[in-house]
Amino acid sequence: MRTVIENMASQLARVPGVVGVMLGGSRARGEERPESDWDLGVYYRGAPDLDALRALAGPEVEVAGPGGWGPWVNGGAWLRVEGVAVDWILRDLDRVGRVWADCRRGRFEVGTQAGHPLGFWSPCYPGEVALGLPLADPTGELTRLKEQAADYPEPLRDALTAATWEAGFLLDTAAKSAARADALHVSLCLSRTVGILVQALHAHHRRWCLNEKGALAVAEQLPDTPADFGTTARGLLAAPGGSAAELTAAVARARELTRETVAALGR
Repeated sequence: MRTVIENMASQLARVPGVVGVMLGGSRARGEERPESDWDLGVYYRGAPDLDALRALAGPEVEVAGPGGWGPWVNGGAWLRVEGVAVDWILRDLDRVGRVWADCRRGRFEVGTQAGHPLGFWSPCYPGEVALGLPLADPTGELTRLKEQAADYPEPLRDALTAATWEAGFLLDTAAKSAARADALHVSLCLSRTVGILVQALHAHHRRWCLNEKGALAVAEQLPDTPADFGTTARGLLAAPGGSAAELTAAVARARELTRETVAALGR
């Protein structure tokens, strides 16, 4: 299967507009399971030749062009090869470069994106390159960017750990909703609070956090993370309660978790 994927990457790299292809996800990190997808980041400049991509994918596969899947996950295709899922994920290389420049200055943004319930955190772009494996890189541009992104920017680390201020703001508003037994608003505030803390813990240890999947399990194992971080976070997310009293108690637990985490981060 690896040979099939490498041949596919070479073919993709010859499509007009495509600069190179990187293997991403668990297979790039050596953490895959037998059923894991093969994620191929297809990095383009300007606009990729969609007709050429469709011809390569086959008539039964829908190829979404830039913007087809939302503002951050540009587009791509879902294929089945030898019974295994292979995902093409389009990435605008110039946009990745602009985000990388922002990250080096300590700037990031969180955008709405289907499939990312806590939002798409812009440092994911350079993080994908840092953790990915170039499969087809005829100009060497992806390899050079990967070498740069190997050094986690200190300004980004400072910005993401400082962003824990939002957790306190969220919990202040959640406390008001808890008194009204507004379970939806409180639950959303709790989940975003946990997500912010998880991002900050990754950044504190100069680790790229690409999305929500598996992020809590990693964060709770990092040095300096409060001992009960994972247990408390899972309790908040799994059963915050429905009554005003239960929701108020959940917000109080989240406040304590935030306080302990911020202290561990040295903020």
